[in-house]
Amino acid sequence: MALCWLAPQVVADEASAGNEGGFWLVQTSAYTRHFSPSSEHNNHQDLLGLERNEASGLVYGGATFRNSFGQRSVYGYAGKRFDSSAYPVYLKVTGGLLHGYRGEYRDKIPLNRYGIAPVIIPGVGVNLGPVNAEAILLGASALMVNVGLRF
Repeated sequence: MALCWLAPQVVADEASAGNEGGFWLVQTSAYTRHFSPSSEHNNHQDLLGLERNEASGLVYGGATFRNSFGQRSVYGYAGKRFDSSAYPVYLKVTGGLLHGYRGEYRDKIPLNRYGIAPVIIPGVGVNLGPVNAEAILLGASALMVNVGLRF
């Protein structure tokens, strides 16, 4: 519902977004909710991510975290950020490679036949000065909220 309201306000060009230059974002996970909870699910991802946001909206970065089954995993990605011209909110879509689902959990993510799977992750976020909060959708499995600092 909120995305329908936000979508017409979103702009992709840097002039409208008010970004003269890019910035770095360091973030960590604050909350995770699995849509179909299981006793084997880990809701404490211990995520640590570093991301570069260019003025053009291009984003790229990496993150390490504990996946839903407690295995240390990594995600390397690139994508696009769409800032609102009227509010300190944005939409973001990233795509990249995910590694870390091993053993009996290897098939818990699609296309993970060789231990590295391609993924697409959409999100919506808000900036309050240097503080950032972002809700990201992890496929049909979970929602994660990350918080971070821009510099």
